[in-house]
Amino acid sequence: MQDLPIGIQNFEAIRKEDFVYVDKTKHLLNLVRKTGYYFLSRPRRFGKSLTISTLEAMFKGRTELFKGLYAEEWVKEQAKNPSPVIKIDMGALGDYTNKKELKSALIDYLGDIIDDYNLNIQLINNSGRLLSKIIKELYKKFGKVVVLIDEYDKPMTDNIDNLKKANEMREIFRPFYSILKDRDDVKLVMFTGVSKFSKAGVFSGLNNLSDISMSENYGDIVGYTQQELEDNFVDWLEKNGQKMSLSREELLNKIKKHYDGFSFDGKVRVYNPFSVLNFFSEGRFRNYWYVSGLPSFLGKYFKKHGITNPDKFRHIEVESTFVDEHEIESSTCESFLYQAGYLTIEKWETKGDKEILTLDYPNLEVLGSISSLYLKDIYHIENYLPLGNALWNAIKNLKDGDVEEIVSIFNSVLEKIPYNDFPQNQNEAYYRSLFVVLLRGGAGVSSFQESYTKDGRSDLIIPFDDKIIIIEFKFANTSKEVDKKKAEGQEQVKRYAESYKNELIVKNSDEFLKNQPHKGAGKKIITVILVADNEKRQVVV
Repeated sequence: MQDLPIGIQNFEAIRKEDFVYVDKTKHLLNLVRKTGYYFLSRPRRFGKSLTISTLEAMFKGRTELFKGLYAEEWVKEQAKNPSPVIKIDMGALGDYTNKKELKSALIDYLGDIIDDYNLNIQLINNSGRLLSKIIKELYKKFGKVVVLIDEYDKPMTDNIDNLKKANEMREIFRPFYSILKDRDDVKLVMFTGVSKFSKAGVFSGLNNLSDISMSENYGDIVGYTQQELEDNFVDWLEKNGQKMSLSREELLNKIKKHYDGFSFDGKVRVYNPFSVLNFFSEGRFRNYWYVSGLPSFLGKYFKKHGITNPDKFRHIEVESTFVDEHEIESSTCESFLYQAGYLTIEKWETKGDKEILTLDYPNLEVLGSISSLYLKDIYHIENYLPLGNALWNAIKNLKDGDVEEIVSIFNSVLEKIPYNDFPQNQNEAYYRSLFVVLLRGGAGVSSFQESYTKDGRSDLIIPFDDKIIIIEFKFANTSKEVDKKKAEGQEQVKRYAESYKNELIVKNSDEFLKNQPHKGAGKKIITVILVADNEKRQVVV
């Protein structure tokens, strides 16, 4: 049983130590067979560094590492005339607090490359000119040079909540990368990064740079497809199926719901490798990707822009250029979320003369992660996990008319939100959103929301084997309006309940659940009306 390469991004280490390796060299052959300048953007922990490491081994002709892989024969030919490779990992430059320290770290890094190839080059205090000298010397000794730059944007994205500092870092790299423009001594250049925010500014001189980030030819260049998951993790599927008392099909369905769904071309769907590997290792459905390092700027960004409802971004439509046309200073929230990996392409279609993308959260892990982010950084609720679990248990055990525990738990959550963190213009959506993210982030529950019947759209539907719970939220600006709003809610849920009793199929808008329509006929229907009394900042029934 092969070990899992958790946290290992070095191709040589994975192959020599016989870790599981999902063969992506077929895609990489499309790159290495021709001269070109390429840029690939993907979220963190998606396999970009492993891709760069694999390309390095391919160009160096490391035949012993490619036995049994798709690119084996190409690498054998390449070994007859290996290419010199300059690989720069911007994430490995160490700690720096200002641009002077960053420039020094970059020059030291280039000095190590000079030593590795035993080049007769003296260090100078100009990173761009130094890189140019290295390329020229390597070309003289070995032929055309391959330049691989991993995490090109890390110095900028590390300071994304400090635009002045981010721009200082960006100014360092613009002349550095411009050295690579239109060089006859360079065979291939490959950049990877999380963000496309800085691409235009940093690569302004590289007008021949090919962005493959959203190309159909490279939709699964990183990440695991369904077939790759089933083919490469046979033993791990069997082991975890036995541990969890699930059949292979049941386990695959649960893994798919939690970790699949990422799409970068609107067609191919892939799993997050980091989450899959950690799941197989731990045998528990957890939010591994979120725990591994949440972009801290997201919470600050949401709060700054008053975005208190993460469901605002469900099934949102944008033009296909929505990422390309923005720099850090003017980027939209959906651009931040897409590049950070929280939103993905649900659908890509042509409308008139425009390419329109529909974005959504890709899976249950990401939904839970964004909910946890909101609970911690937007609502500032401490110890939300036990509160979320308590709320879920109260819902599961709900009997007709017995809603006091639900109300009590939810009001205790509202009391924990600092006064200043309440938005100035609260509405029904604020209270409903808090209720939903508490279930998702606190209890790991993905509930039906805004489910449709012929009589309208209900706020929240939670199905069980023996019952269906319909929760309707109403909003009262003052305590005097509570009774009126309660009556409105009762009239609405009465119609919804009748629809669920009579309809065999309940259609819902949740992308993760819409392909599993819920049968409502013959089950007990329990209705709950929660009225948010904004004057008292609590809910009542």
